[in-house]
Amino acid sequence: MPTHVAIIMDGNGRWAKQRHLPRVEGHRNGVESVRTVVRVAGEIGIKYLTLYAFSVENWNRPKDEVDTLMKYLARYLKNEIGELNKNNVRLEAIGQIYRLPEFVQKQLEKTKAALAKNNGLTLVLALSYGGRAEIVEAARAIGEKAKQGVIDPAEINEQMIRQHLYTQHIPDPDLLIRTSGEMRVSNFLLWQISYAEFVVTPTLWPEFRKPQLFEALEEYSRRNRRFGGL
Repeated sequence: MPTHVAIIMDGNGRWAKQRHLPRVEGHRNGVESVRTVVRVAGEIGIKYLTLYAFSVENWNRPKDEVDTLMKYLARYLKNEIGELNKNNVRLEAIGQIYRLPEFVQKQLEKTKAALAKNNGLTLVLALSYGGRAEIVEAARAIGEKAKQGVIDPAEINEQMIRQHLYTQHIPDPDLLIRTSGEMRVSNFLLWQISYAEFVVTPTLWPEFRKPQLFEALEEYSRRNRRFGGL
């Protein structure tokens, strides 16, 4: 069983288009997939689940769609508190959180506080997240410390960089799942997925449920993880 599963939730727009619905309907239906996957992951003992909910590139989408996504996000964070508490889920968020609308930031903090005492699955939402931006911010922070003489540039190593990432307290993903059949990582956890196993499923995210999650976990169980060794 992987300790940490990360998912690129892709295909909401295509799901809606196939049904001649507005794109936002795909996002709305994708919430049920989130609910199912979070519950099942907690039940089977996965410790961390990171969901790519909104990328820095997504800010370039039409304003109406972005505004609707932000409303859906705030609504999810508020309405799911009871369900997440019942399932002993703790919540964290990574990304440029300061770019989110104030009402989303406030609800995010309220939800995190409401779930803070839970010790089961840690749900990590990647919001306004970009892997390159994360690494740039880490480099700037380390560079500033070197400029101030706090650290010697010769001491910079992988561990130091890791300590300046958004995910500094979270283990790297063991398994990365991407829905909708696309064969790319889309600027997601670029540092952290160096040795993750990839499973790509043609299933569109609004149709991703327990059977598809178990198929991905079964595929993961067949992999031989050598981490560069023999």
